[in-house]
Amino acid sequence: MKILISTDIEGIAGVVHSEQTRPGNAEYERARIWMTDEANAAVRGAFDGGATQVLVNDSHGGFRNLLLDRLDARAQTITGKPRYLGMMAGVEQDCDAVYMIGYHARAQSMGVLAHTINSFAFRCVRVNGIELGEAGLYGALAGEFGVPVALLSGDDVFLAETTSTFPGAIGVQTKRAAGNASCTSLAPADACNKVYEAARAAVSAARDVSPFTIAAPLECELVAQTAGLADLFCQWPEMQRIDGTALRFRAADMQSIVRMLNCLSAMSFMLR
Repeated sequence: MKILISTDIEGIAGVVHSEQTRPGNAEYERARIWMTDEANAAVRGAFDGGATQVLVNDSHGGFRNLLLDRLDARAQTITGKPRYLGMMAGVEQDCDAVYMIGYHARAQSMGVLAHTINSFAFRCVRVNGIELGEAGLYGALAGEFGVPVALLSGDDVFLAETTSTFPGAIGVQTKRAAGNASCTSLAPADACNKVYEAARAAVSAARDVSPFTIAAPLECELVAQTAGLADLFCQWPEMQRIDGTALRFRAADMQSIVRMLNCLSAMSFMLR
């Protein structure tokens, strides 16, 4: 059994403010330790549950957050960007299940630090009419490789959002959202214990979980945060303008949708 652990930071216990997610300050340095510890708890749980191989995908921001010298030496780590599969890189390496650790709710929800890919760029993303956050987008990408999501951790809003998308997956609530930048959080050590137990159980449970897929043909509708961003995104010839901020494009598969969204996200930095 080969497990891919995709680790974000906003859903990690104790993380509640954007300063904790951005390099260059003491708050981030502390948060990346908590992120590393929860990832490590998932690694240890996976191996203790019977996994034979574990990959850890550093999936936040610049994809260079995890402190590799703190991780279980049995795991291999995927770091750096750009990469075609983004937060799900590694799923193409014959993985059997995905664990999403430290994930967050989609844009415009009431979850802690909720956003979808890029809070400056995107207000909403839908694929074939289904509104998706990062977990849904990347879970559907994993589904194209026949790989199910077996474990999710984050706040209560995130878990409620993903329950119907990933039936059978084990959820770990690390905090209860009280707003975009406020919550009631577990202590980091307690969160790690819960992630460990869930990761151990999810190895065997993954055999009964089905991959999440969205049938082709695929159409992605997105709402940009501003009309100016929509102007910029429409430089792509394939993009169709719906109104001032809403756009749509068609794609052959989820990998193409994810790659397009990540390209638009990168383009948006021109207008910051």
